[in-house]
This record gives sequence, structure tokens and C-alpha cells, in this order.
Amino acid sequence: MTHHTRLFSRKKGRVLAAFAIASVLTLASCSSSPESETGDDQGQEETDADDIVFIQAVRSLSNPYHANWVAGGELYADQIEVEQVVLSDDGDSQKQLSQIKSQLATSSSAGKTVVLNVDPNTSADTQAIVRAVADVDGYVLTHWNKPDDLHPWDIGDNWVAHVSFDGRVSGYEIAKLLFEEMGGEGRIVALQGILDNVSAKERFEGLQKALEEFPDIELLDEQTADWDRNKGFEVTQTLMSKYGDDINGVWAANDNMALGALEALKAAGKGGDVPIVGVDAVPEALEAVEDSDNTGYLATVSSDAFWQGGAMIALGYQAATGEYDVGEADEADREFYGTQVLITKENAADYLEPATLEDLQEDFKNPLQRSTGPIQ
Repeated sequence: MTHHTRLFSRKKGRVLAAFAIASVLTLASCSSSPESETGDDQGQEETDADDIVFIQAVRSLSNPYHANWVAGGELYADQIEVEQVVLSDDGDSQKQLSQIKSQLATSSSAGKTVVLNVDPNTSADTQAIVRAVADVDGYVLTHWNKPDDLHPWDIGDNWVAHVSFDGRVSGYEIAKLLFEEMGGEGRIVALQGILDNVSAKERFEGLQKALEEFPDIELLDEQTADWDRNKGFEVTQTLMSKYGDDINGVWAANDNMALGALEALKAAGKGGDVPIVGVDAVPEALEAVEDSDNTGYLATVSSDAFWQGGAMIALGYQAATGEYDVGEADEADREFYGTQVLITKENAADYLEPATLEDLQEDFKNPLQRSTGPIQ
């Protein structure tokens, strides 16, 4: 099996390239990335920056991951002086589509070209969103969720790209660390995200792969907590009432749920006694990982939400202004995996500071440089 991975590290205010998380799947080599070119060279009609509006559509600003996503977009929007509109849908798919359509209508009636950067709540939501953007001749970047048989080139040049992160890798790596901390034996519970969600499905597949490699680890129970911290707390309390001291570890598909589980363990007087892992590298989780000797929070995984919000809106801007010719792009540049990194106590301090414009400047110029290859 071929292992192809890349890592970014935010240290002393810099984003560095390196190698990390061993991939459990074969990935193609990195495809070419678009450097900024003139619209004349590309032969595309240019849109003036004053006529563009950015829309960031996320689940909830109370989720630190999406808050960082929006902050990354703000860094780029402020730099080039383009308005950014933020939509928050609380995980409600109907609300998400309604908000997007309403904002598309408002922006179009004002003569604005829309660049939408969106995290669809489920794979089933993606097609309606991208077609709504195409109908007003805007540009859309999607993340994480889409049907396997639906691709950007099926819709046309308005769907600039779809970016995801291989959840089978992150789910496996955090599970492996958890199981090793447990000495290769014991019982765990798992907190899942929204079930019709690509990242939730893939991360659980990664957990299952690790369970196959550690036959003395038993999965006592797995419950969905919908990516939500409060639900993570409630579900963990329920599982603790049912299984008590039989729970030797908690695997969570994101940090929000893992932090809820940590609160439940603390409330039961078990904080730091039961190891926990999550994904997303939100600030509070990073602090808990850095203090893992006391919290039991062993690891998280970062996809750099600042990059998702900023670099991908930059790619949409390049498409809208004619700097990047979507129609001439390789399929590998329109549907790809982004870089992710495993974070433990050893490197948590490198990620505690928020990203700066300096950190992301090269990514804004060349948004595809963190691609690790086409989605498999």
C-alpha cells in the first residue's frame, strides 16, 4: 500500500510543510496548483473585485471549528476589501438552503457575483446548493459532504472545487493512539457525528480498522451526538450510567463531542482517568491535549479551519476574477483531499495561536498547495 501524506505546522507564526499521519489509503501524488495568473492569459472575462461578495455558510459560530473557518475568510476578505457575509444554520439542512437562496437573490439583485464557501450539513444537501449558485452564475466551494457519484465537473465551472479530508486516516490514527494508551486491551465507547455525513462515516471506518488490529479492545457502544458538545455530554452520561467502570476509553469523531465527554467524566470524578481522543483541533481541545497528563485528552487532528475558510474563498475569488480557469483545471484540482495533522502533547503548543495573515499568505496566492491528491 502506498502512503502519501503531508503536514502543516503553525510554529512561531509560520505555516511549514512536512510529513505526518501515515495514510491508510492509496492517494495519488499532489496535482498542480494554480498560481495567480491574469485573466487575459486565461482568456476568461474578469469580474471586478467591487462586484464580488463572499458568503461563508457554516453550521454554527458557537463551534470553534467553524468560528476559525469564518476568521480565515475574514483575513482574506479584509486584505482584498471584499464584503463577507456569514450564514449559520444550526445544522438544519432546510434552513441552510433557504438562507443560501435568500442571500443569492439579495446579492444577485444588487449586481454582485457570489463566491460561496459552504460546509453542507449532509451529502444529500450538496446538489441543491451548488445548482442554486450555478443558477445565478456564482462560484461555489464545498467541503466534506457530497454524494460519491456527484462531481464538480458534472455541474460545470460554477462549482470550482470540493475539498475533503480522509476521515479514515484521522479516525484510525486517534483510535490507534487511544488503544496504545490503554495497553492494547479494554473497553471503549464511541461518539459519532451526523450519520449522513461523509466525515462521520469515514472516521468511524477508521475506528473499525483500528479495532480489527487490536482484538483485545472491545467497542461497548456507539451513539451519535451530532457533532454537538451538549449532546456529547448527555450521551456520555447515559453511557456511563449504563456501563460504569467498564468504560476504559472514549473515541469521539470531533472535539466538540469529546469535550462534552470530558465534562461528563469530570462531573463523575473521573476526569483524567479515562483517555479521550477527538478531531478538529479546536482551541479548548488543544489546551486539553497539551495538559493530557491531567485531562486524559490524548490527541486531536487538525485540517486547519482557517485555511478552509480563507484559502478556498481565495480560490473562488480567483475563479470569479478570471485569474483561475476552472474549465481548464485537472479533475484532481477540483475534487481533492486537504492536508491534516495529528496533534498530541508533543506538538500541541505549535497550534494554540490563531492563524495570522502572514501564516496564510502563500495559501491565498496558491490555494491548492495543500492538496494531497484526488479523493479516492
